[in-house]
Amino acid sequence: MIDFGRCFCRNLFMLHWKQICYNVIMEKSEQIMSGITDLNNKLLLLRKPIMEKAMTGFSLSEIAYMEYIALHPDANVTRLATALYMTRGAISKITKKLEKKGMITSYQKPDNKKELYFALTAEGQKIDAIHRQLHQDFLAADQKVFSAFSDSELTTVLRFVDAYNQHLNQELN
Repeated sequence: MIDFGRCFCRNLFMLHWKQICYNVIMEKSEQIMSGITDLNNKLLLLRKPIMEKAMTGFSLSEIAYMEYIALHPDANVTRLATALYMTRGAISKITKKLEKKGMITSYQKPDNKKELYFALTAEGQKIDAIHRQLHQDFLAADQKVFSAFSDSELTTVLRFVDAYNQHLNQELN
């Protein structure tokens, strides 16, 4: 004979236990997301003024644009828009500003006359070098935090960052 009271209690216990586990997981997820948001806000608060002072007259979008074309030969409007999560119209506006400031130049390839590509001028390379040095300085200042973690722990963090980026990329597409 089946003891329905005992089955009900066991199922109720299992349901309660699953809810507790779910709450712990959700609590961790919320803590992680809150922590990421907090980190991002603090990084912007601390580093944006330093970058703006070192690269007076340039917006963070313009700096990101120059960084991208420094790292990616044959950058065009479409690639820039995709990489910087901006519209093609926004990229076109930044392009005009940077050309006017003498930071970038546009060119065409002999085999593709309809596509415009961008490269840094000598002045643009100077700004990019300042930007790269600032990143190196920031990394050096943060090294004491990273050195407190083992390679295995940092690998786990990188796995999470990669997985979450993939998740967000799927949502974007």
